[in-house]
Amino acid sequence: MNQQKVQNPEKQVAKTPQMNDRDFINDLLATEKYMTASYSTALNEASNEVLYQDLLSIFTETQNMQRELYDLMFREGWYKLESADQQKLQQSFQQFKGYESQFPNGNGGLQ
Repeated sequence: MNQQKVQNPEKQVAKTPQMNDRDFINDLLATEKYMTASYSTALNEASNEVLYQDLLSIFTETQNMQRELYDLMFREGWYKLESADQQKLQQSFQQFKGYESQFPNGNGGLQ
C-alpha cells in the first residue's frame, strides 16, 4: 500500500527551547479547535434566541479563524495529509450506504 503524502515544502524554523512561529501557530490552532467545540456545545444548549444568535456569530468567526490557521500551517508545510486509498473510500461508502436502509423511509427519516 503506497500512501502518498499531500504537503507543501516545509518552512524551516529554529529548533530552540523558545517557541518558534510553528509552535505559536500550532498552539493557536489547537486553541481555536477547542473553542469551536465548546461553542458548538453552547449552541446546542442555548435556550434564548438572542444568545443563540450571538454565540452563532462568535462560533462562525472562530471556525473561520481555525480554518485560516490550518491553511497557513498547510501552506508552510507544517501540516501534512495522506491521500486516501480509493479502495478504502469505496469500501467505506458501501458500508455507510448500507446503513441507509436502516433509517425509516430509507432516507434518514426525512419525508
